[in-house]
Amino acid sequence: MNTFWTYFEVLAPSIGVGLVFWLAIRSIFRADRQERATEAQVRQSHAEKDD
Repeated sequence: MNTFWTYFEVLAPSIGVGLVFWLAIRSIFRADRQERATEAQVRQSHAEKDD
């Protein structure tokens, strides 16, 4: 059991940093996707107004 905690102590910081990185990248991609969808809606509404 002592070996488990040794490995856990060594791997926990790397896993934590990886998790934070993954969450940050995921939020950036989601925000970009939402921004592109909103921009497409705005462009479509402007195109409909011009017709």
